[in-house]
Amino acid sequence: MTEWAIKDLAKATGLTSRALRHYEQIGLLHPSRVAHNGYRFYGDAEVARLYRILSLRALELPLPTIRRALDDHTTLADAIEGHLALLEERRERITEQITDVRRVRDAVRKGRQMSIDDVFSGVDDSRYEAEVRARWGDTAWERSAKRRGQMSEEERAKDDKRSVDVNAALRAAADVGESPESTRFQELVAAHHRWVTEQWGGEAPNRAAYTGLAEMYVADERFAAVYGGEANAATIRDAIRLWAATHLA
Repeated sequence: MTEWAIKDLAKATGLTSRALRHYEQIGLLHPSRVAHNGYRFYGDAEVARLYRILSLRALELPLPTIRRALDDHTTLADAIEGHLALLEERRERITEQITDVRRVRDAVRKGRQMSIDDVFSGVDDSRYEAEVRARWGDTAWERSAKRRGQMSEEERAKDDKRSVDVNAALRAAADVGESPESTRFQELVAAHHRWVTEQWGGEAPNRAAYTGLAEMYVADERFAAVYGGEANAATIRDAIRLWAATHLA
């Protein structure tokens, strides 16, 4: 039987060793054996199971749901076949999303003004997974994914609209040149912090995490575009810094 060390499996899948250990802790994926030095190894059956886990995660299913779905025994070939069927079902939606993202990219490059609805139209939260795990840990991503996975389509639509509304309000305040210190701007930041808490599965970010998020809005052009550019993002960051200094530890 072929075996892979945890570090090799992590490298091949893009997961962290920490994430694989988390899967083990919650009973989702156990190694085929653990050496005397604590090193974990995975065989063919475990790789087949991990393939199914990753394909189901791509559908934004929470880990508890995935664990229940994996109670049967499936070969790697069957797992790949099932994954292929799911990908084919999603092909049309992804093609439409690519068109939306290209349109947004071209507009941003040409400096055209866009509504916040247009900017968000092609966003797929899953593409930020590695970044979230690296910055705030596996638990932060798992909480967020679980929250979305438990929603109905209608609930997701409402959640998406709230995301647009909260961030559009911040962008509008920056657009008109409102001072970050103003009462109105600070109220908008408070609403944004509540929204972030919801998105993080109920875990409110502390001062360091929240201001770190604000810095990312400025440094990452993907986020800056949501707020109308780097200058607006910097204004929003300053407002967040002020609010966090008063309200967060």
